[in-house]
Amino acid sequence: MDEPEDIRFKSPEPRIHPTAELKSCRLGRYSIVGERVILREVTLGDFSYFERHAEAIYTTIGKFCSIAANSRINVLEHPLERLTTHKVSYRPNEYFRYLGVDATFRERRQAKAVTIGHDVWIGHGAVVMPGVAIGNGAVVGANAVVTRDIGAYEIVAGVPARTLRLRFPAEISARIERLAWWDWPVAKLADAVPDMQVLSIEAFLERWEPR
Repeated sequence: MDEPEDIRFKSPEPRIHPTAELKSCRLGRYSIVGERVILREVTLGDFSYFERHAEAIYTTIGKFCSIAANSRINVLEHPLERLTTHKVSYRPNEYFRYLGVDATFRERRQAKAVTIGHDVWIGHGAVVMPGVAIGNGAVVGANAVVTRDIGAYEIVAGVPARTLRLRFPAEISARIERLAWWDWPVAKLADAVPDMQVLSIEAFLERWEPR
């Protein structure tokens, strides 16, 4: 006999706003894609979400990531070495018949994919440049331009983005990484939420770390 359904849990199906545009994307459980978001070849992990008017292309995003409105992940690269940086050279199909998309340039863009870990917060209007990797737990400030890799639990801001501080001491960050709470079953996660709300990070780890 099947076990009764746990009424605490809402449907895990991704929620996609009707104005969003997605192409060749993979969405995790409980993920959300907001109003007028544009995603191309993006993998979005469980519980991660995009707020309105954000865009991303050629990007892999972990679980529990918060992508704020008007952010842009993996911004378009233009061919600086060609006669023109205009898309007439790599998307001539938009202007002429019998001339297709430049497959070589497209492959060059795909090779500079962005990778974002778990529990990352990308602030309002932030820009992440091609080929960047962002570690677990990192925070990117509003309107920052990320031009380099960002380590786990770093808080960065500015143009170009620079490290302001770490969210936690290194030892605490390492304990969170080992805990890997983002991989917990939904039932365990639901049980832990009240402790997330009231306990210090040290007390939470002490209670939830495996013995």
